[in-house]
Amino acid sequence: MSSDKSQPPEGPRCIYVLDDDPDICRLVSGTLREFGFETAECHTAAALRRLLLVRVPDLCIVDLGLPDADGMDVVRELQARYACGVMVLTGRGYLSDRVMGLELGADDYMVKPFEPRELVARARSILRRHDKNSSAAPARSQLAEFGGWRFHADSNRLSSPSGQEWTLSAGESRMLLQFLQSPNRILDREQLCGDRDLSPLDRGVDVRVSRLRRKLESDPQHPKTIRTVYGAGYLFAAEVRWL
Repeated sequence: MSSDKSQPPEGPRCIYVLDDDPDICRLVSGTLREFGFETAECHTAAALRRLLLVRVPDLCIVDLGLPDADGMDVVRELQARYACGVMVLTGRGYLSDRVMGLELGADDYMVKPFEPRELVARARSILRRHDKNSSAAPARSQLAEFGGWRFHADSNRLSSPSGQEWTLSAGESRMLLQFLQSPNRILDREQLCGDRDLSPLDRGVDVRVSRLRRKLESDPQHPKTIRTVYGAGYLFAAEVRWL
């Protein structure tokens, strides 16, 4: 297998399915295997953590209603510690849960009951976006500097002029990379979300913009770097230098 990290992995993509309902696990895993994915099932957060010690998958599908942990905490842990996609699959249909899941860095959110083929399509979309992100930074560098800030595209690390550092979620990193590659240009919502189809009410883009602003802006309520261009999208107002 080639060690070139800019290329998508060869062989079946690995997906972990975390759900306390064995029937749901079997349905999701069986559907994914029909479409060529390799899967592993777990019914508790502890079981998922044991699997992660052996192998980090390409994608984790996480139910929020778990017997031994808050599903939101699991999403937060996955995004902070592992380079994999995250899809929330849950019976909770509340808008607040959807927004919180996206804020924590989940790549997508589906509510039960679900159409298995739609789940497969969304899983593929997440994997495509992650593959794009792995090769999106300019070949000449993986380090961008703007206004004293630094972003390490190879490790998703963002450093402030004062030395404070964050490890961004996969979703935040993709969005920041889009901004850094097109500074001082208006980017619409679809561009900022990669190849995901957006509905007019989808808040995923706005949630990630808000999270980036809380890190980058001295006053997130009156942003100077990530500016809203009403009716058009967002503009990253900074001079960017790739080192």
